[in-house]
Amino acid sequence: MIDQIFSKLKGDKWIWIIVIVLSGWSLLAVYSSVGTLAYKEGKGTEMYLFKHFSIIAIGLVLMYLSHKLDYRYYAGISKLLMIITIPLLLFTLIGGNRVNDASRWVTIPVINQTFQTSDLAKLALITFLARMLSRKQEDIKDVKKSFVPIMGAVCAVFILIAWANLSTALMLFGTSVLLLLIGRISFKQIAMVCVGGGFLLTLVILIGPRRATYLSRIEGFFRTEESIDGGAVPFQEDKNYQANLAKMTIASGEFFGKGAGNSVGRNLLPHPYSDFIFAIIIEEYGTIGGAILLLLYMALMYRCIRIVTLSPRAFGAFLAAGLGFSLTIQALANMAVAVGLGPVTGVPLPLVSMGGTSILFTSVALGIILSVSRNIEELKNKEELNETPRPRKVVVGTI
Repeated sequence: MIDQIFSKLKGDKWIWIIVIVLSGWSLLAVYSSVGTLAYKEGKGTEMYLFKHFSIIAIGLVLMYLSHKLDYRYYAGISKLLMIITIPLLLFTLIGGNRVNDASRWVTIPVINQTFQTSDLAKLALITFLARMLSRKQEDIKDVKKSFVPIMGAVCAVFILIAWANLSTALMLFGTSVLLLLIGRISFKQIAMVCVGGGFLLTLVILIGPRRATYLSRIEGFFRTEESIDGGAVPFQEDKNYQANLAKMTIASGEFFGKGAGNSVGRNLLPHPYSDFIFAIIIEEYGTIGGAILLLLYMALMYRCIRIVTLSPRAFGAFLAAGLGFSLTIQALANMAVAVGLGPVTGVPLPLVSMGGTSILFTSVALGIILSVSRNIEELKNKEELNETPRPRKVVVGTI
């Protein structure tokens, strides 16, 4: 039965296996960590499990459909997505749902569900950059033909996302710079992009609507930690209390963990089912569980890099590289926050954290990567079918 299922799934089989493993692990981790949320909302944990399972199932369907479509069609789709994304990001800032001084979501009419527009923007910008870089290779050093439109797209999306969601904007900017490096944009031009991005970043931090939050998190990260056990700063006023709780939760897991469903930190950490789910996983499955999860994301990136090296077309290579880097950087950022290597960001762990649009767009991104891989397999099979043994010439008088 498993062989029959995998026979219908094209593309890199290891990516399919990694996605299935992460999705199954996500169900266990989310079910274990939503107890406090269920209590506050007066609902059963099974309801959240069913909702999360439904989103994962829809994500897998989207992933399957995305990988069935020839990846070359995404070049045209990317242009349409960018046309939709810019006005949608502007609308989100002006008329989106405001939570904690940030407008990141819009409500979809009829179904009355919230939608985080930055998830669409990430997919749109990366596919658009892949299209531009592949088509402009002959004029890649030309400032007017290549650099200006590419930099304009990157900076426009960056500033519109950063105004309400700085961490997501920074990760997308980093992914864009990596794509520019792979796409043979000159170091001088990339330096100009970084300078422009740095200027916009300073602008957002100093005069943006969430400047107090950004400055507080940066200050809390670099400040010497105070004890939360009656030390210099009371627990409720400690700006670094989330990070401190996460580290305490991780430390209690030790090497082998407490076992699935035995977390204590889930009752203390804010958003243990999304932002700090990695801390819950280490508490329950130990350091070895956290290491396995990290290796899964590294293996995913390795398979994406392999697809990049095998892709015969530049657009496919740029797609696999950009989307693969985006997912891996996001995963590493989430895990870095949990272990205290970065300031609190609120970035979910791809395919593992409980969420709606994040899982769905991650699934579509993986489907596009698999579409590139599927095309490589089809070309390889055609070459093998066309290969026929050639008769050897025998030349008389030669050795």
